Amino acid sequence: MAVSAAVITTAAASWPLSVAVALGAGLLAIRAGVARRVLAGAAVILVPFGLSLLMLHGLFFPEGRTVLAAWGPARVTAEGLGFATEAGTRTAACVLVLLLFSFTVSVPDLIASLTARRVPRQFSFVLASTLTLVPAMARRLGRIQHAQQARGLVLRGRPLSRLAAVRLQMVPLVLGLIEDAGNRSQALDARGFSRPGPRTSYRTLADPPAQRGLRAAALLLAAAAVLIRVVVSWPGTGKS
Repeated sequence: MAVSAAVITTAAASWPLSVAVALGAGLLAIRAGVARRVLAGAAVILVPFGLSLLMLHGLFFPEGRTVLAAWGPARVTAEGLGFATEAGTRTAACVLVLLLFSFTVSVPDLIASLTARRVPRQFSFVLASTLTLVPAMARRLGRIQHAQQARGLVLRGRPLSRLAAVRLQMVPLVLGLIEDAGNRSQALDARGFSRPGPRTSYRTLADPPAQRGLRAAALLLAAAAVLIRVVVSWPGTGKS
């Protein structure tokens, strides 16, 4: 459902639909109790992305004709703001639905489902590692910040000092994540994860017909949205 929502939103390229999808993802995050984590992760991604859109397209949009304000070579145009708004809301919707999925999915159930459908083990391992990476990074970064603050590192102040503090935090964070990945790989190899042959799953998942129908409908809607977008954008249709 998350992938289908992201595909449909991208293919539609309509900011009202993007806003509706983003609001829906926010309401579902509140209902699931993960709104704070979803919004925090989305802010880290979307704030710099939105600022870059505003700078590139809001001020220097080459196809802008309706000038709202101008400061030398920089011009705020209605077309540039419209493009930045559409791209920003579309990206926000995709980021929110995918973060909602990553914070609410049950990784053991997902791996069991992929195993039952004979998905390659390498793909299952990469997907499970990706879904657990964001929470692990947040926990580890919090511990690093507390430890460095206890040693007298100042995390606030002038921009240069803050950049230096970020560099000092990123080095142990990346090294710790690499060490964790190595430990997980060794643990999985010790349990026969990389060995060929059939596997037995001790976790059984219910898959009622309603869920199967919902998945099929979501995939069909996503495929239809992409097909309509391709047809509309095809040369000679008069639209792009």
